[in-house]
Amino acid sequence: MQLATYIQTIQLHLIKTHQLVLDWFWAPEAMQSFRPADQGWTISEILEHIALTSHFLLILIDKAAHKSLPFDAQLLEDYLLQSPLSLDKIDQIGIHKSFVWVRPEHMEPTGKKSALEVKDELISQLHRCLSHLENLKNGAGLQYKTTMSVQALGKLNVYEYIYFLSKHAERHLMQMEENKAEFFG
Repeated sequence: MQLATYIQTIQLHLIKTHQLVLDWFWAPEAMQSFRPADQGWTISEILEHIALTSHFLLILIDKAAHKSLPFDAQLLEDYLLQSPLSLDKIDQIGIHKSFVWVRPEHMEPTGKKSALEVKDELISQLHRCLSHLENLKNGAGLQYKTTMSVQALGKLNVYEYIYFLSKHAERHLMQMEENKAEFFG
């Protein structure tokens, strides 16, 4: 995959996924606060969890993006010769219940933020990710890697981390659809 296509794939996934997530804020309040029979999270709690998780992922993404600059063209060329650009290893993250995911306690929803605050945070997070992709469009985001322990993914570059963030949100879209189906059950 070419670098421009690789970055554009992540960008498009981010936009599409976040639009679908943001659409859930328009669901009726009764549906958003409905607790499924398995005592899982409500849609409101899922939305808050997505924002919380993205908050903590963006701390790592921000640091990695900063460390990726200045750009080293030789390092990029060496990287591309050794590793073809692919996002396949992260795709499973976007599938609800595809593996056991033990999230840290600080990513559990608390209900302390209003729906508007959560929505604004998600929009801001989307803009930050898109800004990183724009600022690193020359391939600099390949230069720095951070370890991701989930599913033993290992070291991810900045672009992969952003894709992971987007795939995490996608994972919870499926969960919200399940809640909706049970609500109308």
